[in-house]
Amino acid sequence: MSSRPRPVCRGVSAAPAAAADTIPGPSPGARLCTGRAAVAAAGASAADLRAMKRSHHEIWSLLAAGEGVLLRADCPELGGALDWLARSGRLLKVLPGTYVDAARADDVALRVRAARRWAPDAVFRAETAARLTFWPEAPVTDVALSVRTRQIRAAPGFRVDRRHVPPDLVQEWGGLRCTTPALTALDLCPSLGGAGIDSLLRSRRGTLDQLWEALAATGSRPGNVERTRLLIESRDQPWSEAERVAHVLLRSAGIGGWVANHPVRVAGHWYYLDIAFPERHLAIEVDGREHHGSDRFEADRWRHNELTAARWTVLHITWSMLTESPEAVLWLVTTTLGTC
Repeated sequence: MSSRPRPVCRGVSAAPAAAADTIPGPSPGARLCTGRAAVAAAGASAADLRAMKRSHHEIWSLLAAGEGVLLRADCPELGGALDWLARSGRLLKVLPGTYVDAARADDVALRVRAARRWAPDAVFRAETAARLTFWPEAPVTDVALSVRTRQIRAAPGFRVDRRHVPPDLVQEWGGLRCTTPALTALDLCPSLGGAGIDSLLRSRRGTLDQLWEALAATGSRPGNVERTRLLIESRDQPWSEAERVAHVLLRSAGIGGWVANHPVRVAGHWYYLDIAFPERHLAIEVDGREHHGSDRFEADRWRHNELTAARWTVLHITWSMLTESPEAVLWLVTTTLGTC
């Protein structure tokens, strides 16, 4: 039996000829067994099996060409092979008509590419936008996006809505449409509190003024009372949750004369002091809940020693001190100010 020439798939390049014995693919499990046993089990002729091998080989080639994503609409003539690979667990349909290698389905970057192929007009938001734009360590569980031209369906690993994002609050980053960093940080407030704001200010991808402007542009949505409170707390631009708590503590005690993230040049190095009383040469270093490696530990010791050599008094305040013994922290600060 001879096979008719297969039409070239729309939107992608034609695949190379199939290998003789195996089907190359992105995961070790993506292979088609061959031989008489497979023919007998499938009830198919040898020619049918060869055609199936060609189809499977073409699918894996198209996945590679599409950076791990394949749309059914690109190759409707391969629909039967797509269904077979999906039923066998080798491909996963993550969104309507959108397939990825099942072995890589947990890859956030791959899911982002799949969402973009499925809905080119999508706007990525929340933790997803944060990871793509200003916060590489943002905790992403589901890829969050807003669409205007697609019917919304529940899809594991995705959070899809039809929210309207003002055009002025959409930017393109690496070919992906995302909410602006300012709006993204505000979107994170219900789930992460001020962490998104702190990360944005630390990254310098956005300013406090831009945060206020984004809040004003989305003034009617729930949660804005809390967002407003967090922005007010951010007026001294903390770079971490611990710094935010320290700022609130100092202000509530009426302690003034300090600035946040104060730049100083010492021993040929520029340092940004978490909290500084410049006139008193008093620096407060606020250590958050994060654990850092040995390189960071060494750098912090050099920083402390060089500041001390330059006649700065340096206090180290931890998250536990701030949250469990705030009165003791205030006593330490006021007492030290009296000796500087």
